[in-house]
Amino acid sequence: MQYFGKFLGEEKKFENRITQLFTIQYPIIQAGMIWASGWKLASAVSEAGGLGLIGAGSMYPEVLEAHILKCMNATNKPFGVNLPLLYPDIHKHIEVILKHKVPIVFTSAGNPKTWTQTLKDNGIIVVHVVSSAKFAIKCQDAGVDAVVAEGFEAGGHNGREETTTLCLLPSVRKSIHIPLIAAGGIGDGASMLATMVLGAEGVQIGSRFVCTPEASSHINFKNRIVEASEGDTELVLKRITPVRLLKNDFYSLVKQAESDCVDVDTLSALLGRARAKKGMFEGDMTEGELEIGQISALIDEITPAGVVVQSIWSEFNSLLQAFQGIY
Repeated sequence: MQYFGKFLGEEKKFENRITQLFTIQYPIIQAGMIWASGWKLASAVSEAGGLGLIGAGSMYPEVLEAHILKCMNATNKPFGVNLPLLYPDIHKHIEVILKHKVPIVFTSAGNPKTWTQTLKDNGIIVVHVVSSAKFAIKCQDAGVDAVVAEGFEAGGHNGREETTTLCLLPSVRKSIHIPLIAAGGIGDGASMLATMVLGAEGVQIGSRFVCTPEASSHINFKNRIVEASEGDTELVLKRITPVRLLKNDFYSLVKQAESDCVDVDTLSALLGRARAKKGMFEGDMTEGELEIGQISALIDEITPAGVVVQSIWSEFNSLLQAFQGIY
């Protein structure tokens, strides 16, 4: 609880290392999800007091630039870009980020040493996403300002360790001293409070923000998430890059291929380049790749992003005050 935070002044403004680092009102970060996190979602979350992220993973450099400019016009509050480091021509995305002086960059899926110093030399706050304490230490050594510890419950690409958020957070917390953000299985104020008790100083939330009008994902995908039940997602493609998917015909093809022990090239060919776009952006619920977290089973409506931020923070506060009253 050393880094939890505190409420200050008559207005009871919450402050901790995450709110200070990003200059935000609430330690709530919207994940930069592919085919969902465009400028509309990022600006709406930032306007509501959290930190919105543009998901560069599904954008060409010129598309990213357009989203950055639109986000700057939509809000004067801090926002950032999520950047998977393994993408080809990553230097072109970096050039766009530096050109427009984006204040915050969340990196993932790659070595943080590669670009962290370049970004920091240009005054950019750098955060890296990890799935283990070992990589959290490497990030700290690389000079990042904070890390996101993402548990097995998360949607999309996941860690090979398959460590749940409940176990991952305490392990990472005692391994590093820089600010820690929790991700994976978080969709309300109760789960936010639980992760902060375990050592996190803020939360990064993905799946809950997919089911907002501002998310650029297809309405078919949003409705499918609302319909999802417990057990409707599974972590697959572990021989390539583990990814959590909603179960559909494409998922069944993947499971059969894995059961048949096909080689990596065959799995890669099955995945293809446009499966995620086909499912999440174009709305093909049969043949498309549908990346979402286990928390989807608890999402039962499409709600504006600002309302999501406020409802999470309100529940967090109510529960915190209730527990303080008990103890």
